[in-house]
Parts: sequence; C-alpha cells; structure tokens
Amino acid sequence: MPVIADFDGTLTKYRVNGCRGQSSHGLLQQENPEYDKKRQELYEHYHPLEFSPTIPIEEKTKLMEEWWTKTHGLLIEGGLTYDGIRQSVADSTIAFREGVVELFEFLEERDIPILIFSAGLADIIEEVLRQKIHRLFKNVKIVSNRMIFDNNGHLSYMPLTTMRSILDNVGGKTIHNAPTYENASVKTRRNVLLLGDHIGDLGMSDGLNYENRISWDFCKNDNVENSLDSYRKTFDIVYLNDAPMWGVVKLVSQLCPSEAVGGKRICSLVTSEMGSLYL
Repeated sequence: MPVIADFDGTLTKYRVNGCRGQSSHGLLQQENPEYDKKRQELYEHYHPLEFSPTIPIEEKTKLMEEWWTKTHGLLIEGGLTYDGIRQSVADSTIAFREGVVELFEFLEERDIPILIFSAGLADIIEEVLRQKIHRLFKNVKIVSNRMIFDNNGHLSYMPLTTMRSILDNVGGKTIHNAPTYENASVKTRRNVLLLGDHIGDLGMSDGLNYENRISWDFCKNDNVENSLDSYRKTFDIVYLNDAPMWGVVKLVSQLCPSEAVGGKRICSLVTSEMGSLYL
C-alpha cells in the first residue's frame, strides 16, 4: 500500500507557534531583501487565486504557471545559492506534523514506498528533511521541481514542471510523471493511501490501477466554513484544526501487519467502503 502525500500543509503544519507556518517555497530568503519583497508581492497576488472556487481550472493553471515563472526568474536574478537554501531552512519556521517521523519510520521498516508530490522544490524539501528530521528515508521519493546550480553554487536554471495541486485534474501532477523506480514500485500496489490538503491533491493517484484508495484531508484553517462541505464530499477522512498525523499512523499499523508473507510485506484494506470521517 503506497502512501502518496502532498508536502506543504499536509506533512507540514499549517500554524507554528500560533503563526502561519512557512511553505517550502516561501521560506527562501535571498541576500538581497528586495527580491524577497518582490516574491512576497507575487505571493499575495496569486495565492488567493490558487484556492479561488470561482476560477475555471484552465485559467487557474495559466495563472499558476505565470506565478512560478515570475518567482523562479527572481530567484535566479537574485543569485540564490545552495548555501542560501541551507541557511533559509535553518532560519525557517517550517515544521512537520507530530507523527510524521513515526509514520515514515513505520513504513520504511516495511519497505512501503512514500511518494511526496510538491509544487515546491525538491532541493528545499530534502534540506528540510535533513535539518528538521535529521535524516532521509530510503523509501521516500520526492516528485517535484529541481534546481540546477552552476560551478560557483549559484542557481542557474529551474525547469518549470507544472506539478501544482491545481494541475492534478489536467494530468500535471500524476504518477506518470514519477521516475521509473517510483513508478514501478507504486504501480504494483493494489491499495493506496493518499494524504492531501486540497481537492486537487486527489489527482496524485491518477494513473494507478488500484482497487482501494483511502483519501485523507488535512483541511486548511483559513476559510474552513466555505470549503468544508466540498472536502466532506470528496475525501474519505477530513481532519481539522491542524491535527497531528497520529490517526494515519494508527490506520497503517492496523492495515499493515508486521510479519512478512512470502518474503513481502502485505497491506490489505478491510473494506473499500469506509465512508467519511470528520475529526
């Protein structure tokens, strides 16, 4: 049973110490604060559009591509370095939900693959794992944009891969985009556990020939009253109030026995008709 998870706002907390937590992209700080200001202005303009319920999917897709093209241009123009990424992560307020480490360790012991899909940057996510959890996991693969640095360690190129949550519905962030190893290890599994914080994240399992899927939503705190009904209709389980990951840990521990069967770890769902649970 592979676990397919969004990163920002799903594996990470929405609020940290009473304040809005940072995203993997938003934590970046450049040496020239003028570029940070420009990127923040772009965020304030485009972020509300990303979650607008009134903008058609095609139009929203173009807006998101426009946002990231401008943002990536500022990162290159401002001379972002990998050392700058390390320092940005060290200074950031980004934090994982309680239970994420235990979930990853449990799944690693059973050789159950975890695919992390993100519209952010794989380089930053890996650095967040190193600094906040102090390790990487052999079963965790990150499907995201990757930076290219020159010989002096400066960012030189950022391929625009449209792996945003909003693009799930048009095939932008699906299993087909995953590298060969991830694709093969995940496609052979009949059951899928999907973790997200947005309806578009349901598209992360597109392309999988699964028999059962449990979808788990960590609903954002902002504007919950206007979005909860739609989340209830689309996800099997909905968590509110920046809940920890312990419910997921409990579920996978029940679904995945500790013993091996025929040399392989077996995970099975008791039923595919779970209904919806709102906590």
